[in-house]
Amino acid sequence: MRREWLEKDYYSTLSVGRDASEKDIKKAFRKLAQQHHPDANPDNEEAERKFKEANEAYEVLGNPQQRKEYDEARDAFSRGEFVGAPGGGNQYVRVEDMGDFMSGGLGDLLGGLFGQGGGGAFRSQGRDVSTDLNLTFHESISGVTKAITGASGQVRVKVPAGVADGATIKVRAKGVPGSNGGQPGDLYVRVHVAGHPIFRRSGANLRVKVPITYAEAALGAEIDVPTLGDPVKVRVPAGSTTGKTFRVRGKGVSTKEMIGDLLVTVEVAVPKDLSPEEQNLLEQLRSHDKTRNPRSHLGV
Repeated sequence: MRREWLEKDYYSTLSVGRDASEKDIKKAFRKLAQQHHPDANPDNEEAERKFKEANEAYEVLGNPQQRKEYDEARDAFSRGEFVGAPGGGNQYVRVEDMGDFMSGGLGDLLGGLFGQGGGGAFRSQGRDVSTDLNLTFHESISGVTKAITGASGQVRVKVPAGVADGATIKVRAKGVPGSNGGQPGDLYVRVHVAGHPIFRRSGANLRVKVPITYAEAALGAEIDVPTLGDPVKVRVPAGSTTGKTFRVRGKGVSTKEMIGDLLVTVEVAVPKDLSPEEQNLLEQLRSHDKTRNPRSHLGV
C-alpha cells in the first residue's frame, strides 16, 4: 500500500464510478491518455500533469489485485484506521490508539508501516507508469529505437524486431523517480502497429492474397509473389480454385524465438471488360463446358 492511495481518488481521476468494470476503466483511461498525451500537447504543462495522473490511476485500477488493495485501504482509512503494509500484508491501526506515538515516536511508527526503518523522511519507490507507442508495419518488422516522453523526460526505447501489435515493452527504472533515495518505478510501453496494404500478420506468419487469371487457375502457372524482401516464385498447380493456400517457408516475420512463413492465398480474378476476341474465346469455351455441371453435387 502506498501513501498516495489515501490521498488520491483514482476513480475521480478517470471519471468513473467505483463499480466501473475493467472495460469501462480501460476505455476511460485511453480517452484521457489520447486527449492529454504530451505528443499531442507539446509544451503544455497542464496536459502533461493530467496525462501523468491518468497513468497513475490506471496503474492501480487497471490491475485487479492492486484495485482490491486500494479499495480496502481507502475503506479502512475512512473508518478512522491507519493503513500500513509491514511484511507484505495490510495492517490497520485505530488512529485514537496511536497515543504516545503522536509525539516523537510518530516517525518511527510510520517509517515501520511504510518500509522505512527509523524516523525521519519516508523512502518510497516511484510509481510505474505506462504509455503508448505507434509504429509503422515495417518498423515493427525490422525493429527500431524510438524517443518517447516518459515521467522522467525523454526516454529512448529499443523496440525488438518482430514486435507484435499489443505487445508491452518494460523499460526498467524509467517511471516516476522514488523519494528520499527510493528506487524509481518502471515504464511500460504498449505497442500499436499500423496495418499493411498487402500483408496481414498472423503470429510470426504473414498472409497475402494474390489474384490469378482463369487460365492460370485452370492450366497451372508459376507466379511472382511479394514478400518483405524480393519477390519469390510460387507454383500454382492446374485446377487451383479461389481460397487455395500455399506456404512459402521462412518468408514471414523474424523474431527472437522463430522465423515465420508466408501464406499465399490465390483468388481467381474474373475479368469485367472483355474485348470482342476474349468474349468470343470464352463463348467457345462455354460451348465445350456444356457436359460439365459444377453444380451436379447439389442435385440441380
